[in-house]
Amino acid sequence: MYSLQNKVALVGGASQGLGAASAHALAAAGATVIVFARTEEKLKAVVKSLPTPLAQTHQYLLIDTTNLSASKKTFTQWVEKIKTVHILVNNTGGPAAGLLHETSIEDLKASFESHLLHAHQLVQLLLPGMREAKFGRIINLLSVSIKEPIDDLGISNTIRAAMANWAKTLSRELGPWGITVNNVLPGFTNTERLDYLFSNRASKLGVSKEEITKGVENSIPVKRLGEPKELAAAVCFLCSVEANFINGINLPVDGGQIRSL
Repeated sequence: MYSLQNKVALVGGASQGLGAASAHALAAAGATVIVFARTEEKLKAVVKSLPTPLAQTHQYLLIDTTNLSASKKTFTQWVEKIKTVHILVNNTGGPAAGLLHETSIEDLKASFESHLLHAHQLVQLLLPGMREAKFGRIINLLSVSIKEPIDDLGISNTIRAAMANWAKTLSRELGPWGITVNNVLPGFTNTERLDYLFSNRASKLGVSKEEITKGVENSIPVKRLGEPKELAAAVCFLCSVEANFINGINLPVDGGQIRSL
């Protein structure tokens, strides 16, 4: 277990799925965790479930990433009180499935704002505290689609790739201050998001969701879907001091599915 004692972590999209799993892993390692998302009841449940091995006091913030001005106001007021956040996990619910050439400008713009622009705004707010602490971890939960685009996920393929290059650029700029920026790329992981995608694909193809699931499992070398806690373990490691020299990478957690290096 890596120790994150005396570290404060802010985790997005943490009302369920990969965000909630990442929050749990960071809390178990000793970090004080603040989770944010749009659904208060789910956030309350997540905070209640987070481990407290060092008697940490975890919190939640109600944030809608589609409203940049409102989220900036909330985060600014909160950062003024807490001062330093050492770890930021950028994680936002995936865009709707669909073909890219059929995607409206409005939908593409909305996704760009709620993912990349929101993350950029948040980094700028947290950067002074990280610089003063001479320690920072920015982890972006993206997708293996930045290496191999996934059919019928046009918006996601586009936005995730943009965020990957944004992160790589930041890793070079922020490294001198002891701040690392890395991307974790989930493959097919057993989450609510995946259930939506498989159900959507099954409906379009006129087959059962179970058939879709089995086909995907057979395409993965380890022959199963991933579990959120497996991705969260990678996040926790990259946030540790043991990972000080790991910066600007894309780390797939996909059971070996993608064929590219």
